[in-house]
Amino acid sequence: MFNVIPLLGIPVIVYAVLVIFTGGEPSAAAALMDNTVFQVPLVSGPWGMKVGDLLIIFALIMMFIELVKSAGTGTATIINHGLSMAVFVIAMALFLLVGRFGTSVFFLITMMALMDTVAGFVVTIVAARRDLAVGGE
Repeated sequence: MFNVIPLLGIPVIVYAVLVIFTGGEPSAAAALMDNTVFQVPLVSGPWGMKVGDLLIIFALIMMFIELVKSAGTGTATIINHGLSMAVFVIAMALFLLVGRFGTSVFFLITMMALMDTVAGFVVTIVAARRDLAVGGE
């Protein structure tokens, strides 16, 4: 079951939940993503981590796990690739059509969903070619 669920759907859902609670204005979503969660004092000056930064880091971790999962060639992997494509299409539609999703944070999450979809298909095709090359001459 874990192999079938596209994990990049989780950051999309988290973003949607955060944006829904901000209200109706697109600028409110951008302002929410710009809120500083914590700051660390450095010699070079204070370094702050924003809500959008944390969401992007979370999405990068999910993307890494997805890429590791895509090395398989089973039925669950193929279903995962199809669902990953659905996540990308939904994220792209939200980015293009819904004002609150038109932020650079959501754009980067959408691009991660695209890279997950493309990389998943490429890795599966390469793995399947190797399996065929080992079996015959």
